Amino acid sequence: MKSKYIISAFALFLSLGVFAQKDQLKALEKAIKNYEPNNLKKALSDAEAVIGSAADAEKAQYYFLKGNAHLEFATKGMEKGKNLVFAAKSYQDLLAIEKTLGKKKYSSDAETSLVTVRNELVNAAIEDNAAKKYKEGTEKLYEAYKLNTKDTVYLYYAANGAVNAKEYDKALSLYDELKKLNYSGKGMAYYAKNVLTEEEDFFNSKQERDNSVKMKLHANPRDEKLPSKRGEILRNYALILVEKGESDKARTAIQEARKSNPEDHSLAITEANLYLEAQDFDSYKKIVNEILTRNPNDVDLYYNLGVISSKANNAADAEKYYLKAIEIDPKYKNAYLNLAILVLDADTKLVDESNKLGNSAKDNKRYEEIKVEREKVFKKALPYLEKVVELDPKNKDAKQTLMNVYSALDMTDKYKAIKNTLDE
Repeated sequence: MKSKYIISAFALFLSLGVFAQKDQLKALEKAIKNYEPNNLKKALSDAEAVIGSAADAEKAQYYFLKGNAHLEFATKGMEKGKNLVFAAKSYQDLLAIEKTLGKKKYSSDAETSLVTVRNELVNAAIEDNAAKKYKEGTEKLYEAYKLNTKDTVYLYYAANGAVNAKEYDKALSLYDELKKLNYSGKGMAYYAKNVLTEEEDFFNSKQERDNSVKMKLHANPRDEKLPSKRGEILRNYALILVEKGESDKARTAIQEARKSNPEDHSLAITEANLYLEAQDFDSYKKIVNEILTRNPNDVDLYYNLGVISSKANNAADAEKYYLKAIEIDPKYKNAYLNLAILVLDADTKLVDESNKLGNSAKDNKRYEEIKVEREKVFKKALPYLEKVVELDPKNKDAKQTLMNVYSALDMTDKYKAIKNTLDE
């Protein structure tokens, strides 16, 4: 008799637990309908406290309501990204439970809500990127990708966002995923004009776009071919490795990128620069000659080669490449500016030497020689600086430098004229 009493009490305890769970779920459902943030947070917390021992059917309902609650928070602007991720996780937990149960009471609505969550994540990421919150945007785009891994374009955008955020390790990881998937991005994009906003909308599929046109929600459909992004992905991957100082890996990656994107001479320049830094001059010259053979009249190429040579302290080659750029395009102002900087760098060395001289006869003689050499430097830099100011009258730094050169050469009238333009 005693044992029967214990069983009955235990059964009553279970029964009370079930009633408590159902009551809390009803309260949570009501709090979602009558949205007030604090009440909804409490209802969510109360339901979570009793759901652990619930049957799978009640757990399925709980995860569905939990997803709805977090989606409600997100749509009301409360920690949008965080709540969208929580909502997605809850709906996915629900789908897993109902798949095990073999029943789909909430699955259909949850799948629809997951589409909403993904779209909201993408829209929020677009807002983040517009506000230059690249890290936050990357996280949202990656979450959107995880909700539908077939839609790899969001993984691609997430990787680019990580680059913009200078989260290079994250970017490498995402690019690795894209490489493993053999993602190219090549395909078609589908557009149509929204009849209400008169703005062109993008569609994920032709069927989705055509259905909207049939429903007269959109008009003027058009298709656009999308080129392969494989070369760009490999290029960015290689350049990140360069940025991280992993030269050996970078060279391997760049060589792979060049095979996929042979017309991108910036990759070849980057590879040449790596050889230069490693003092592998034979490989450097081989790459440079290859670039010049393919692009004999590319002004940007000669300019970039000038920059590389200048960084390598090879002033003669740098001057040669800058002058070639000017020969191709006489209005290439950056080439004139870098030539002036290159020439004036010699003056810096002369000034340093002059400051170290003493008062001996030998030092005084060298001092006079330095004065003559400095005058030659100024005269050589002068036409380059004047051309920069002619082509870019708003360049105050160039004007200031030119004014200093006029002063050093005792060109008083020109000094005053350039000074007046700075004072205006």
